[in-house]
Amino acid sequence: MAMNNHLTALERAFQLARSGQAKSVDDIRQELKKENYSTEQITGNALKKQLLALIQAAHASRPAAPDEKA
Repeated sequence: MAMNNHLTALERAFQLARSGQAKSVDDIRQELKKENYSTEQITGNALKKQLLALIQAAHASRPAAPDEKA
């Protein structure tokens, strides 16, 4: 996905966390880099906890794939 000029890197990080695409904060950082966002703001324990909570919620709300164990 190309960089959306209307979103900051932080906004995009939250969007990625909610999407269910990311499995970790490192996944988010990698995707941001691919989309030409700076990852300088994606630091700190509080932000990491927020992103991880969103990632977990996104994955909890998705139905498991046939090859995934519950």
